[in-house]
Amino acid sequence: MLITTDHLRPGDDVDRFLRGHGLETVHRPMTGRRDPARLAAALAGIDAALVANEPLTAEVLAQASRLRVIVRTGVGYDSIDVTAAARLGISVSNLPGINANAVAEYTLGLLLAGTRRLVQSARGVARGSWPREDGHELRGSTLGLIGYGASARAVVPLARAFGMNVVCTTNVPVEHRDSAVRFTGLPDLLSTSDYVSVHTALTERTRGLLDASAFARMKPTALLVNTARGPIVDEDALVAAVRTGQIAGAALDVVREEPLPPGSPLRDVDGIVVYSHLAGQTAEARAAAGLRGAEELVAALAGRARFVVNEEK
Repeated sequence: MLITTDHLRPGDDVDRFLRGHGLETVHRPMTGRRDPARLAAALAGIDAALVANEPLTAEVLAQASRLRVIVRTGVGYDSIDVTAAARLGISVSNLPGINANAVAEYTLGLLLAGTRRLVQSARGVARGSWPREDGHELRGSTLGLIGYGASARAVVPLARAFGMNVVCTTNVPVEHRDSAVRFTGLPDLLSTSDYVSVHTALTERTRGLLDASAFARMKPTALLVNTARGPIVDEDALVAAVRTGQIAGAALDVVREEPLPPGSPLRDVDGIVVYSHLAGQTAEARAAAGLRGAEELVAALAGRARFVVNEEK
């Protein structure tokens, strides 16, 4: 079996667990821009794979003749062509909720950094100035959550502890909704929220969801936070909205192309801060993801997968 997740190493707990179940592990850690040709070569002769954000396209999967199981060591699986995988008889699993606490804490960190302009202040000091611009308090403000998955639900008590009001929009029916959250439609959420935080999956419906018309509905003082997936936000429209003062700014942990290319329109825009996809990356979340991913892989090979996101055809 192949392991490409870069924080997993030969001889670690995950490796020992897999070998203890009779599996031969091959480590090919991949970082930065993933080369499809390199990935296809790594999958040659592989029966199962524990992966991060590698682009498992239909073309790559078609070359992996022995592959039968893919387990994503995280929540999002938009980098995997699950339809092609199903057609080829490959089971694809993710790990729902595995990093919810990490993402929730990080979200509050971005809110605090954004509303108090901490990054801009530190940059100013590094340049030799002494910025003294007023920030804003979170208490009494409204946080709008787009999506109501595990990470969004974990944000709610943290936001409430800061004295924030929380509204949410979701298309997923939820039986036990938090009474502390007001559920509403997206237009109302955008127009009433002081902070908008994205926690929904990337689908054809959500691709480009936050576009020029969405930014036009938001308050001029509003801050956008995205810890979900970059393509949910129309980056050109966001840049225009921030530069014209339509919204105050954005804190983006994810972007359309990662790492951020030199020519990205997001660079050097006052009010937009881009981070390096760190929301779910804590030692605790990584350890849990590695072990749960290994457990799911062993279960899937035995025909007992618990978190399959596609159906074999």
